[in-house]
Amino acid sequence: MIAIKGGKIITITQGVIEDGVILVEDGKIKAIGKDVAIPEGAKVIDATGKTVMPGLIDAHSHISLFGEPSVPATRDGNETTSPNTAQVRGLDALNPHDPAIPIVRNAGFTTLYTGPGSANIIGGTGMAIKLRGRTAEEMMIPGTEAMKMALGENPKRVYGQGQRRAPATRMANASVLREALIEAQNYLNKIERAEAEATDDKPAKLPDRNLKLEALGKVLRREMKARIHAHRADDIMTAIRIAEEFNLDYSIEHCTEGYKIADILAEKGVTAVVGPLLMGPSKHELWEVKLETPGILAKAGVRVCLQADTSSATRWLPIHVGLAIKHGMPEEEAFKAVTIYPAELIGVADKVGSLEVGKDADIAIFDGHPFCNFTKCELTMIDGRIWHCTLADPDCGCDCHK
Repeated sequence: MIAIKGGKIITITQGVIEDGVILVEDGKIKAIGKDVAIPEGAKVIDATGKTVMPGLIDAHSHISLFGEPSVPATRDGNETTSPNTAQVRGLDALNPHDPAIPIVRNAGFTTLYTGPGSANIIGGTGMAIKLRGRTAEEMMIPGTEAMKMALGENPKRVYGQGQRRAPATRMANASVLREALIEAQNYLNKIERAEAEATDDKPAKLPDRNLKLEALGKVLRREMKARIHAHRADDIMTAIRIAEEFNLDYSIEHCTEGYKIADILAEKGVTAVVGPLLMGPSKHELWEVKLETPGILAKAGVRVCLQADTSSATRWLPIHVGLAIKHGMPEEEAFKAVTIYPAELIGVADKVGSLEVGKDADIAIFDGHPFCNFTKCELTMIDGRIWHCTLADPDCGCDCHK
């Protein structure tokens, strides 16, 4: 058993516990509170004067797909051979030995969502992973797959400009997405009719399997969320229009100009995965990146997750969160934006995202406010195992001092 004592515990969902205790056993949080007794023989981690919180979560990353160093041999995040590659899976390109993983883990991150990029209208499926394990199967959290979709400049540039084919306009972006969803609807309808017409003497004559349509069928049946990349306000509204037309379970990724339509996003219950906040004006749709956007959205009632977008850059996400607070995001919402809100978005809030009895012991300890650029992560624990530690105590429970 491990006991973390003496720190300021930010539980996220059950308030702040000053000078509290967390007991960890068999990879889970066994007890948490102000007056929790530490059992004899427990390995004690002294967190006095430090901040203890759930392991951080990046809701939108491409780690281990856009490999590091970024060279053609490691760049596996965009299958730019068709505007619709719904059949490809990020799982099949996930590199558990990507050098970005320990860098991000050492910054206090324990879980993140990773997947294909935004070159295609439909880019394929991503998934949530824990930052530990030797294989993709060990890292992946089952049941967290979601479909990447993208509107705006990227598909236009890759296909209209780069390959001289559709989509070359925002009109075609929308039509390619609609056509793909309608084709998947027709595929599902054929299966349903065949099964309805089947008898004991006449088995169902199902259409030939189609991996692309099977994957989109899961999106149409709301078994997978649609994660829709959209920066400009008009692209965000196009994403919402199509998602409502097909009754999709969706989120808006980046949501750069979401501040222009914050009331609409709040009314529709949209989850906005905002960031990275320090993007420069490298393309037209990024000219209006604002540090105020998370605060504007949060104050309007939009559920906001904050993201770093790619690979080892996730290590800087806590600084982005601090900037969001500086520019108007309520501190409580900012903490949730990299813990419980992304956990809810990717479907793992029963396991991670807050410090509660029974949840996975995914814990980060910081030597100051977690979102201050002077602060250092001193310990990262995943499933009760310490993966990173710079504490001065040689009995902290890991191998870092041996």
